[in-house]
Parts: sequence; structure tokens; C-alpha cells
Amino acid sequence: MTAPEQHHNEWNERLHLAQQMLPLISQLHREKNVVTSMFGRLLVNNSDIDIIKSHRYARRVVAKEMTLNETLPILQELATMDLGTASIDIGTLAQRYAEQTGDQDLRSFLEDQLQDIIGKFEQRDSRDVVLYGFGRIGRLLARILISREATYGGARLRAVVVRSKGAGDLKKRASLLRRDSVHGAFDGTITIDEENNVIYANGTAIQVIYAGDPSEIDYTEYGINDAIVVDNTGVWRDRDGLSQHLKSKGVSKVLLTAPGKGDIKNIVYGINHADIDDSDQILSAASCTTNGITPVLKVIADRYGVRHGHVETVHSFTNDQNLIDNFHKGERRGRSASLNMVLTATGAAKAVSKALPDFAGKLTGNAIRVPTPDVSMAVLNLDLESDVEAEEVNNYLRRVSLHSNLRQQIGYIHSPEVVSTDFVGSTHAGVVDGLATIASGNHLVLYVWYDNEFGYSNQVVRIVEEIAGVRPEVMPRRSDASEV
Repeated sequence: MTAPEQHHNEWNERLHLAQQMLPLISQLHREKNVVTSMFGRLLVNNSDIDIIKSHRYARRVVAKEMTLNETLPILQELATMDLGTASIDIGTLAQRYAEQTGDQDLRSFLEDQLQDIIGKFEQRDSRDVVLYGFGRIGRLLARILISREATYGGARLRAVVVRSKGAGDLKKRASLLRRDSVHGAFDGTITIDEENNVIYANGTAIQVIYAGDPSEIDYTEYGINDAIVVDNTGVWRDRDGLSQHLKSKGVSKVLLTAPGKGDIKNIVYGINHADIDDSDQILSAASCTTNGITPVLKVIADRYGVRHGHVETVHSFTNDQNLIDNFHKGERRGRSASLNMVLTATGAAKAVSKALPDFAGKLTGNAIRVPTPDVSMAVLNLDLESDVEAEEVNNYLRRVSLHSNLRQQIGYIHSPEVVSTDFVGSTHAGVVDGLATIASGNHLVLYVWYDNEFGYSNQVVRIVEEIAGVRPEVMPRRSDASEV
């Protein structure tokens, strides 16, 4: 057999195996509310080609391509087990099973790994979510919430609140949700009911409420109760301003998608979400940069100690900058965002200490806005308490990204060809670029990519699900990052 013939036959065998996996993935989702993934890449609603690509992607994570012969038996066993709602990574299960030193059979192995969710199936109640503002972050939150509701249930998008822009407002907002120049087309169908101001997205009815301020709104008139309002306008960032939402009927919690001022808790999911109390009515999801760097800073500090450091963010331009030169109240931001690198301030370095108090006074920071529409990079320039080598640090961060409870926050890549657009759509808070790591004595420089729109929005949704009490179990369990 010639090499091309062999390759063709191998490809057809992969297709055959992937096609056997499709109904099992669907059955687990439909009957058990179990969502399967391959090292973080969801397999639900995928094609056979997508499944093959996900297995191919594994080589970036575990240095080898995962074969479908390794994962298909796992899916076949999962389909026969009594499982509760969860997100199960079959790539991690396959890797652990291959590495086990004993002679445990697959069924017993899976029962050990998934014991916390066996026999725990229950129908979950949904929680109403309202988006106050429908800009870049608001529309991405809508996309994620709609997808998550279809996948897990739980947090249910009920309404968005905006100021009317006049005739055709509803059509234009639906169109912006349907098409995005950076993130592509909406995955599904969108229709509108102009008479009732409703956008239907994959069957989810999103009530569009036109209002100038929160005090004008009675959400209960729309059947919305005990709602979590996600304020992504940035108009109010202190407790007094955000408390206006709590005066509206039907609202119980408020989450700000910007750094909160004063005594508002700034939450970076994965780091300090356990600090959320039932009594907290107003919370902040911090900033995209704070989310991008805090998880990496924490694991580095836990292992090596950090004396002090400087954070330089190379940040895509945002809507608050001018397209061409014009007046702007902020320094330098009046100059054309599409033509210039713009040096500006960032509060991210200081904000880290709100999630990690040990970093108070240890970090400085600046930002350079650059002419790209999405994806940013943070350069962490750190002086540590011990000497390090780049290879050891990279191996540690790679293990953290695979095996720790921060695997959804910290990604790792070791490729000489990646550029910023390769990280559009990343669900991680930040992705360490291992090839760029520099170490000399106790001095360490790390480069962290982050999708400042989509990655951050995923962190926000994780907080929403935590507040709502509908966060799915992520299986198999991971170790604390300090233990990997």
C-alpha cells in the first residue's frame, strides 16, 4: 500500500470513529445534561471533522495527538453511567487512564474519577439574567449565555436594557448580535418581534427594554424575578451608583463588568470567587487585563514568591478611543486609534491586589493601545524570591494549565508561529506563550495573551453562574495549582 493510500484509509477510519462518537455525545447531553470536551474544547454540537480536529489539537496540550480509539470507549462507558450535571473532559480522562500504573479496568477507573457526580442527577432551576448595556461585552455575554443555556441550563438571559437610538433600533441591535467583524457570525438564528421589542436568538426570547436609568424599570412586568443584572455600561462603578439597579423591582444582584470602586469586591473567577457571600448584592468582575494576569501571577507567587514587578499591557484599541484625531478628555486617547500606538495608564496592576492582597504595593503598570481590534498581551516583568530557569517555569505553567483547578483560567502554548488573531475566541483568562519566557537568576519575564473581549466575557459568565448557584461541576477533579 502506498503512503497516500495508507493516509487516506487512516482518515476514513477516523471519520468512522468520530461518527460513532456523535450520538454518544448527544445522548450524554440530552439525557444526563453532561457536556463533554477535549482539553477544554467543547464536543457538543460538533461535526465529525470538528471531533477529529479536537483530538488533533491535543498535541498542543499533551505533546501528542489523542487518538479516537482512546476516547471512544470512554464515551461508551459514560453513556451507561448514572451521572449528574457536569462538564467532563474526556481528553484528561484518556490521558490519566493511559498513565495509570495499575491494571484497573476502564469502568472502575471512571467510577473513581467521577465519583462526585455519580447518582447526582437533578433538574436545575434557572435564574434570570439581565444585561444592562448591549455593546461589545454585552453582545458577547448574550452569545455565551444563550449557548450555555442550551448546553447546561441554569443562567437564563431574559432581557437587555438600552437607550433607544430611534427608528430601526431593534433591527440594528439584532443585526449587531447576528454579525460581528471580530468574532464572526452568531451560531444559530436570530429573528425579531418589533411590536413587542423582542429578539429571538435560537429560541431564547430576549426582551429589549428601553430606559434611561434603572429607576424607570419594573422587571416583574416582563415576568423577570430575582434577577442578576450585569451592568456593562461602565457608567456607574461605585456602590451608590450601582445600587440604583437594586431599586428596580425584580432585581436581587448586580455584577459590574469593570473594576469596582470603594469597598466593592473585585472577583477574578478561579482566584477569589469563594469570597462571594450570599449577602453580597453588588460585585465587580474586575477588568479584562486583571483577569488575564491575576491567575498567572498567583501561581508564580505561590511557587517562587514575587518581590515586585511591572506589568506592561499591549492592548487592542477600544470604543472609548477616537477613530481619528479629535478631542478626548483622556490624555493621548484623542489621537487616532487606528494609526497610533498610544501610551496610557492602566489600573490593572493595582487592581490585582483586590483579588490577591499579598500583591499590594508590589506591582506597577502601563498600557500601550495598538491598532488591532481584539486580543491583547501582558508582559509580566517580575523579580522573584528565588532563582528560576525558563524551562522549569514553562513546565510548571504547562502542568497548571492541564492538571490544576485553574485550567479554565490559564492556558499554555509553545508554538513559534502564533500571533494575536490565533487567540480570538479563546475562553481562557490568559494564555502563556512559553517560547517567549525569559529567566535570568531571580528575574522572570512572562508573555500572556488574552482575548480581552471573549476570554473576559467567559470569566464574567462564570461569576454569573456562581452567583446563580448553577455552575456545573468540572470533571475530573483537578489539584490545587500549588500541588501540580
